Amino acid sequence: MNMTADIRQPDRAKYDEAKERWDSIAKPLGSFGKLEDIVCRIAAIQGTTDVDISSRAVVVMCGDHGVVAEGVTQCGSEVTAECAKDIAGGRASVNAVAETVGARVVTVDVGIASDVECDGLINKKVAYGTGDMVHGPAMSSAQTKKALAVGIDIAGRLAAEGVKIIVAGEMGIGNTTAASAVSSVLLGLPPEQVTGRGAGLSDKGLRRKAAVIRQAIEINRPDPNDAFSVLQKLGGLEIAAMAGLFIGGALFRMPVIVDGIISAAAAAAAVKYTPDCAAFILASHRSGEPAADALLSLTGAEPVIDAGLRLGEGTGGLLLLPLIDAALGIYRNARRFEDTNIERYVELS
Repeated sequence: MNMTADIRQPDRAKYDEAKERWDSIAKPLGSFGKLEDIVCRIAAIQGTTDVDISSRAVVVMCGDHGVVAEGVTQCGSEVTAECAKDIAGGRASVNAVAETVGARVVTVDVGIASDVECDGLINKKVAYGTGDMVHGPAMSSAQTKKALAVGIDIAGRLAAEGVKIIVAGEMGIGNTTAASAVSSVLLGLPPEQVTGRGAGLSDKGLRRKAAVIRQAIEINRPDPNDAFSVLQKLGGLEIAAMAGLFIGGALFRMPVIVDGIISAAAAAAAVKYTPDCAAFILASHRSGEPAADALLSLTGAEPVIDAGLRLGEGTGGLLLLPLIDAALGIYRNARRFEDTNIERYVELS
């Protein structure tokens, strides 16, 4: 299922043209920081210096985790279904942020543990949640392939509808445990070093969560060089679907924005599985979860926002969009050196 051969890499010439456009603006070189590079990267992805991100969406992949039975969360799996209904119904935090930044919300049931009848919820259910990873693989090989395909399919559907940029979001009680397990193996770090409090665990709860992850890794023994194996044995249906979304962004030439730790784990797995998709991944913010920076480093994406965000659902990823809009305002409309009496800045050695 590795589709690297089908991914056409961004147009470096368009990156350089966009960079030249930035450097022609009457301001110090590089003074709009990482946002200048993001605009150039999108130009390369879209194959034009006339960058367009006016049509945007946040995709919220929803799924449950059998590991919740190990007492690693504050609440039960039934909360996933309730939150998914709120998101699909336009009543959640992600909807409020999306409306503010002009993005549509796409809510997908990849693996909720119950049947959820709700307008606006796309039914792509692969299974009724994952297995408990301390007793064996979280998913079968077939389930993992199907979940990856869901993400690729959603990316293709949105591209066909004219969407230009996607935020990868999620909802799934227990998914920080799965993401931390995936992170531990992909990064080669002990569980205690990559496991955070998620939605808010006590010190005792955090120790239990790390111990459960260690046990799951010892039982499943995933190959750290085989991202598919890591996703299958330790991941989640929504995490695999998000990995597919990042791969789909590359296949359909759309940038996909990483949100928090769950999204970052999915992006890292996607890059390990399909390295050429890295060029299409943008990072929004620096999560407070301990594995976040290392996961983003693995993808090559640098976060722009450092604000202690940990809400999830894609909310942090959405916040990058108005920053890019502001950068595009300068890129398109600010005065050029040729229109002023200001001498053009040059790079100093």
